[in-house]
Amino acid sequence: MRFSLTRVTYLALFVSSAVAQSPPQRLAFPGAEGYGRLAVGGRLGKAFHVTTLADSGPGSLRDAVSQPNRIVVFDVGGYILLKDVLKVSSNITIAGQSAPGDGIGIAGAEVSLNGVHDVVIRYVRVRQGMAAGEDKKSAINITDGQNIILDHVSVQWGRWDTIDMHGSNITTQHCIVGEGVDPQRFGCLCESDPVTFSHNLWIDQDSRNPKAKGRVQYINNIVYGWGKVGLVGGHSAADHTMDVIGNYFIAGPGSSVHFLGEFTATDHVYQTGNFADTNHDGQLNGREVMPADFGAGAGSPTFFATGVVKDPAPVTIISAEAAYKEAIADAGDSLHRDAVDTRLIAQLTSLGKDGKIIHDPAEIGGLGALSGGPAPRDTDGDGIPDDWETAHGLNPNDPADASKLDGEGYSMLEEYLNGLAAGDRR
Repeated sequence: MRFSLTRVTYLALFVSSAVAQSPPQRLAFPGAEGYGRLAVGGRLGKAFHVTTLADSGPGSLRDAVSQPNRIVVFDVGGYILLKDVLKVSSNITIAGQSAPGDGIGIAGAEVSLNGVHDVVIRYVRVRQGMAAGEDKKSAINITDGQNIILDHVSVQWGRWDTIDMHGSNITTQHCIVGEGVDPQRFGCLCESDPVTFSHNLWIDQDSRNPKAKGRVQYINNIVYGWGKVGLVGGHSAADHTMDVIGNYFIAGPGSSVHFLGEFTATDHVYQTGNFADTNHDGQLNGREVMPADFGAGAGSPTFFATGVVKDPAPVTIISAEAAYKEAIADAGDSLHRDAVDTRLIAQLTSLGKDGKIIHDPAEIGGLGALSGGPAPRDTDGDGIPDDWETAHGLNPNDPADASKLDGEGYSMLEEYLNGLAAGDRR
């Protein structure tokens, strides 16, 4: 089965009457999809302005996420260099799209979403790196987390796995997950039920793009430059289900032939519309993925002719080729592509001629720089600039109007932030 460039909705392929009759629920933001699409975040909570790049103290990001029911906006751009794990509370929205200049980056330690619920993170760079120490497992660590969505996040340089994920109702969409570093150089250990990975770029990781244990939607991902293995099955005694739809696997210079691997009969798989390009010729000219590519004998999953993921969440599907083009244009913190992401996108577009698995970010120049810029004037401190409030009939001197709801049920603060994510700073 091949998909045209016309977008279709995944749920429509498998919708049940029970799902069809369910009342509509408000998305985390327009364009939120998958199992984490209904994450509430800090909706109707107060805006918290991050006013410093310092690791801690008043106005810091650590201060901002220390209490629940907040929408975090940024009056500064640049890197926040963490000295220790950053623990995020429940009911938090981190709106990286609000940061001035080149945007916001978080580096040096782990961002922890352990034991929390309803977290929305958008347009942020999270780069752990070697300073974290080997005992700090990942750049983003989700343990027992629920109702979480990561959107347009650039996550790099995790020590063991770039993302460690154990939870439920989680979406990772339009992200760049890449360049795991020593000691493991892995992408993601996913032990989640249910979880959605859609429209992401996985790049320069030795394996686990991701390792998929649980109930997993894997749709329109691009996997480039794996080392030993690309997408990995759960291969455990427990049963796992996975819908693998419209993905493109593109070998880098050091990639093995195993763009899929480590599956067993307990991995229940539906796959369609996937392609693999392993010839390193600088052209996107892959072939359609066949069941045999997943493995043979004891290393083969159990295949199904229709979707196996129970109660699938809605996800927009495009062709694998269109997903490749979309990743180039839009993956990661794409509002302000920095040197790290620009380099990774250039590797992808080399189509097999550039890229490598690294051991230390110092090999490729480290973080680079993010420039800041002036924050717009916000007299009442409600997170919405004065000029936007005036243009939309709000009062720049009344912080209460940020919580007013529009016809779709989003607050005025959310409307402003959603507009920024769409590239509209008016």
